[in-house]
Amino acid sequence: MISTTTPTIEGKKIVEYKEIVFGEVISGMDFIKDFAAGLTNFFGGRSKSYEGEMIKAREEAILEMEKRALSLGANAVVGVDIDYEVLGQNGNMLMVTASGTAVIIE
Repeated sequence: MISTTTPTIEGKKIVEYKEIVFGEVISGMDFIKDFAAGLTNFFGGRSKSYEGEMIKAREEAILEMEKRALSLGANAVVGVDIDYEVLGQNGNMLMVTASGTAVIIE
């Protein structure tokens, strides 16, 4: 399945627009990741534990969005947007939402 942030797909014709589809993932950060990120914050550098969690959550959200598009009979998603939010009382949960328009292309 093609998923793109653009409203069209070069060389392809959109023959039918289905509906807006979403994929949501809420991921909790655990004590070990928080501790490692705290050390990174203190000493400087990149937080590989948080980066890895964000990458995984984003990929899962896109996959979920594509599965929902497929269930509608679509073979592509255009206008994809990815949003990130921090949730929870202590800000220890990450929500990633992927959205776009499910379409049929030929």
